[in-house]
Amino acid sequence: MLTPHATRALLSWSPISPRILTARFNYKGRKVTIIQCYAPTNAAKLTDKDEFYDQLQAIVDSTPKRDLKILMGDQNAKVGSNNLDRELVIGRHGTGEQNENGELFSELCSFNDLVIGGTLFPHKPIHKNT
Repeated sequence: MLTPHATRALLSWSPISPRILTARFNYKGRKVTIIQCYAPTNAAKLTDKDEFYDQLQAIVDSTPKRDLKILMGDQNAKVGSNNLDRELVIGRHGTGEQNENGELFSELCSFNDLVIGGTLFPHKPIHKNT
């Protein structure tokens, strides 16, 4: 499912769980780790969410420090537009009010110095909730 160029760059991949997959690539002399995940919905039990985020944190911790980390997928989260005290993690262009999943996701990003890219740039309202 990868282009020939991406196939040559692929160093390793690992299906961690039904919800998480990692792939590591060599890109212009730099290593890039992509963590593809599908978070539990907001209606899921808190124990399921905690287990998911604990597993996700363990994966981020095991990723080599020098790698560029890209966390992508369906986080089932609304981080909202209020970025007070989280300006380095959440941009000004979120939507709605932060939900429980949004709080868990923004905490994970804050702890690991990750930025929620979808909130950094303005988008048409129809494109904010895809």
